[in-house]
Amino acid sequence: MTDFTFSNHDLEPAHPFDGQVRYELKPCHAPDGSTAAGLFSAWITLDNPKQFNSYTTQMVKDVILAMRRASNARDVVAVVFTGAGDRAFCTGGNTKEYAEYYAGRPDEYAQYMRLFNDMVSAILLCDKPVICRVNGMRIGGGQEIGMACDFSVASDLARFGQAGPKHGSAPDGGSTDFLPLFVGIEAAMQSCVLCEPWSAYGAARAGLLTEVVPVLRKGDQWVTNPLVITDRWVDGGRVVYGEEKSGAARAEGEAMLKSCTTDLSGLDAAVERLITKLMMTVPGCTSKTVQSLRKHKLEHWDQNKESNRAWLALNMMTEGQAGFRAFNEGPKGNRELDFIDLRRRLAQGEKWGSALTEAVMPRAKS
Repeated sequence: MTDFTFSNHDLEPAHPFDGQVRYELKPCHAPDGSTAAGLFSAWITLDNPKQFNSYTTQMVKDVILAMRRASNARDVVAVVFTGAGDRAFCTGGNTKEYAEYYAGRPDEYAQYMRLFNDMVSAILLCDKPVICRVNGMRIGGGQEIGMACDFSVASDLARFGQAGPKHGSAPDGGSTDFLPLFVGIEAAMQSCVLCEPWSAYGAARAGLLTEVVPVLRKGDQWVTNPLVITDRWVDGGRVVYGEEKSGAARAEGEAMLKSCTTDLSGLDAAVERLITKLMMTVPGCTSKTVQSLRKHKLEHWDQNKESNRAWLALNMMTEGQAGFRAFNEGPKGNRELDFIDLRRRLAQGEKWGSALTEAVMPRAKS
């Protein structure tokens, strides 16, 4: 080893990461399980579990800085992007902040979306492979930043999908660019337009995931997600692997779920195995290969991100303003606009404004 003083290329070398985004280094391990001295994985954790790890404006800025730090770190083999707890990786942007600050302020939301775009780009341009550790729901913008990653290892309790058209937005923060590359146009239509979620097994069947890992334990036994059909069988020519159970099977699954405990150690072990596999390659060639494969995502992302940002900002004056307010203010179990009344009013020529928004807001059931 020779002594050499490196230059520091971090944007903010002293940034503390003491808010709702954690940055930490964990030792890498050789194939025999021994510690690979001097080599690490960088773990970037969204730490807002009470709001399902939805990202605030400050969190977006912290993720950008964290990705840049991990990218520059010479002793980092791979980046792990994850969320705190066992319920969600990320459910997208913080809808409370959207509703209470950005709704009705398109110029402000355009600035926010500049930051969001920079976050996605920071993932796609990271010099290290990025692994999405999906510890729970990956919905909306969470799905978008997850698909920007290079690998996804998921808890089999995780759910995947979009929510934009149900809540006054469009999944133009990456899903309309990335999802067709993973699953094809029609499956992407189903997810993005209809907002129908996939189970982890369904997402894996569609080609969205690297690995799915059981995280339920009953005694000393691992139990696969009891709410989902995990046997690979065909029903009258229809593949049902990954679909959610219904009826009596669903009730039995819910009873089983309550009798189990959640243990993410298997998920962590799968992530560590992937990090080890990445370490056992030549670094420059690995980085170039990752960058070459990312070009398929970047081609669409770079072409559309600015026009999408402009549209999403203007949308905060109409459907976005109404939809995010409905989600933030609506009663539990009813946080969507009255879609039928909204369509009827627009068809009759009513203009967007506070009166229309108030008329279609969700109400408590009498």
